[in-house]
Amino acid sequence: MPDVPNDRDAAAVRATALRREIDRHSHLYYALDSPEVSDAAYDALMAELKSIEAAFPDLVTPESPTQRVGAPPSEAFAPVRHAQRMYSLDNAMDMGELDAWFERLAKDVGERACTFVAEYKIDGASIALTYEGGRLLRAATRGDGTTGEDVTPNVRTVRSVPLALRDEALPGPAAGMLFDEPAAGAWRAVEVRGEVYLSKPSFERLNAEQEEAGGTPFANPRNAAAGSLRQKDPAATASRDLSAFVYQVADPRSLGLRGQAETLDWLKRAGFRVNPDVATCASAADVREFCQRALERRHELDYEIDGVVVKVDSFALQDELGFTAKAPRWAIAFKFPPEEQTTRLLAIEVSVGRTGAMTPYAVLEPVRIAGSTVGKATLHNADEVARKGLRIGDTVIVRKAGDVIPEVLGPVENLRDGSERQWRMPEACPACGSPAWRPPDEAVTRCSNVACPAQRHERLLHWTSRGALDIEGLGDEILGRLEERGLVADPADFY
Repeated sequence: MPDVPNDRDAAAVRATALRREIDRHSHLYYALDSPEVSDAAYDALMAELKSIEAAFPDLVTPESPTQRVGAPPSEAFAPVRHAQRMYSLDNAMDMGELDAWFERLAKDVGERACTFVAEYKIDGASIALTYEGGRLLRAATRGDGTTGEDVTPNVRTVRSVPLALRDEALPGPAAGMLFDEPAAGAWRAVEVRGEVYLSKPSFERLNAEQEEAGGTPFANPRNAAAGSLRQKDPAATASRDLSAFVYQVADPRSLGLRGQAETLDWLKRAGFRVNPDVATCASAADVREFCQRALERRHELDYEIDGVVVKVDSFALQDELGFTAKAPRWAIAFKFPPEEQTTRLLAIEVSVGRTGAMTPYAVLEPVRIAGSTVGKATLHNADEVARKGLRIGDTVIVRKAGDVIPEVLGPVENLRDGSERQWRMPEACPACGSPAWRPPDEAVTRCSNVACPAQRHERLLHWTSRGALDIEGLGDEILGRLEERGLVADPADFY
């Protein structure tokens, strides 16, 4: 256990230094993706701070990194009225509609120079963060744009959301002072806006956990992020590994900011995670080129984007252009087209998870979708197979849900030739032959044998995964070999 100063004043000085150091390393890791210390070193700093705060509870501050998770579960989310409306954006569904927007804009702008800022459109949940005295006061969902829900305890668990703004962003003569000094009072209330999202690996992991528990998987990362923000228990939100990109200040003029590009720079200085894939474009042609590049490399990203947001850079020009009843005239969202393909459903097989859940999946004739070859797709449960009317041998439409997880949308019925076969859930576990059963209140069918080798394998795989032992290099295949040789049969065998 870390040593704790006996003297309260010495403990206060050390706690302040630790918070500052942990905040710096968190910023480097979560906002800049450039960590300087190992996870073990970071954990040691956090352990020391927790020890000091446990010994001197009056030293705990709201923005302490130890306070990200700790609020009790909530039964309801209080309504929050936004100081300024959170508008939605008009969409351009193809390059033709984007060009039409540029033409309308040109008529309003005339001969004046007009630059644009192009940013990736993150497939997540919009959020408004309010800071007072430089410290996070409140986090609210977008809601209907006028009124959202207070999700502050849950957003505090998102590590890329700073609990306190960094002193580098303080305006005017207060810049450079520290929050622990009176300079914190130099901060006015600041509201910033952004997007909370799940990375592709986190989304896949969450859906696998949902299915394993007999729940319904999320249709896309956006729904998953929104659902994660509305968990009654902040610890549940924390377990889902949410991230955030911030892109807007509600009242940028109060900070002396003149345009979107300046705003993004200020947000970075303040400690927020800002998407690095942003371009200042001098012309419509530059914007079109950025959109095309984004479309080509979207599958290389570890998070999901569904388009590009284009904004007039100048706030003075934005003010002049104004708003329609529902959207700004100075911004538009260029939406990517959905990627769907047809292929043949060769078979429906069943996998067995660590809790015995028997999940049907489609074996497909391999087809290229959204940057990768798809040969399998989950079908979730027997009810889902029946609802979609799938038969073995069907020609089916396949897409990637949120361009991440392969999904069978349904059959192309007019291509049936009579050779297609109905499918039914097996009455016995395909791994061990034990009877299968379906609890009356669940959609999932389960293997009744707790000693089933498939369940054991999946439990061991889960035990070694990220979030548990996190054994690097130990995957499905190597674990299977260890089991075959009798070297591993229980989590205790890893110790």
